[in-house]
Amino acid sequence: MKSFSKAGEIQVGVVGYGGAFNMGRAHFNEMQAAGMTPRAVAEIDPERLAVAAKEFPGIETYRTVDEMLRKSSVNLVTLITPHNTHAPLAMKCLKAGRHVVAEKPMAVTTAECDAMIAAAKKSKVVLSTYHNRHWDGIILGALEQIRSGAIGDVVRIEMEMGRLAKPGDWWRSSKSISGGILYDWGVHLCEYILQMVDSDIAEVSGFTWNGVWAGQTQWKKDTIEDDGQIVIRFTSGAWATIQITSLDARPNQPWFKVVGTQGTLTPDWWNTEITTLDGDKRVTTQIPTPPSKGHLFYQNIANHLVKGAKLVITPEWSRRPIHIIDLACQSAKAGKAMKAKYK
Repeated sequence: MKSFSKAGEIQVGVVGYGGAFNMGRAHFNEMQAAGMTPRAVAEIDPERLAVAAKEFPGIETYRTVDEMLRKSSVNLVTLITPHNTHAPLAMKCLKAGRHVVAEKPMAVTTAECDAMIAAAKKSKVVLSTYHNRHWDGIILGALEQIRSGAIGDVVRIEMEMGRLAKPGDWWRSSKSISGGILYDWGVHLCEYILQMVDSDIAEVSGFTWNGVWAGQTQWKKDTIEDDGQIVIRFTSGAWATIQITSLDARPNQPWFKVVGTQGTLTPDWWNTEITTLDGDKRVTTQIPTPPSKGHLFYQNIANHLVKGAKLVITPEWSRRPIHIIDLACQSAKAGKAMKAKYK
């Protein structure tokens, strides 16, 4: 792996500068804050290329990834594109000897993740996934209390996202492009869970329901599932459930609950609430949720490339949420639990 004497030598390019959430600008701003140098943008939409040129004067603009790789000096590429493009675009960049950060999810299938990891090792470059929510205040607060022993050993984790609503008319509502209903927030929730349960995964079960919204979006028969659930069984004996829905008119509250051997933790964006027993009396304590620190993602990338600091979001770590969701999708089709496979 090529080393850098300072972060400014890391010249970064983004693939995809689409309008949704202004993610291209957000990534460049975080890269700059970490000391890196924005260098190029590859984007198929000429209007968005013009926006990039206005927001970052002097930036190189390209219509294709191939052109950027051929003409630009970028040495780190971030992929901000639909989920099903992450693997093929990453493979091009990795084989061209560029470090790669993929927006989450890393890819759609376990096989794609394994191919990306192998390509990165062969080219001796860094591969990571933009899991900035690894440092969300809500998970930082939960981890602080779990590690302090406030609720004892983790027994069960429950998470739920969604509401009764038709999926939007955008690519995230396409099954073949996005991977399905479990791949957007589901990846974040899997990553939260993996931080809280220090154990290998034994098996995964998945359940999905289709047909309510099918044909009511621009994707017709390719519309994502209406409802999906993942059940993760860990070798430690703990288990976790994730529910992602567009059918539930009254989703559960709280949406995030951790049951331990000595109490229950229910964190949200404002407070981490702990409920325990003092004799026969139930005691509830609220601790303010700490601030989020998502900026640490690119700071860690820069420190890894310049100073050799330990990479927090390794490709192997990024693979784990994808493997869970991939197994859940397979399980939903097969009607049985699927065993986890580790590399």
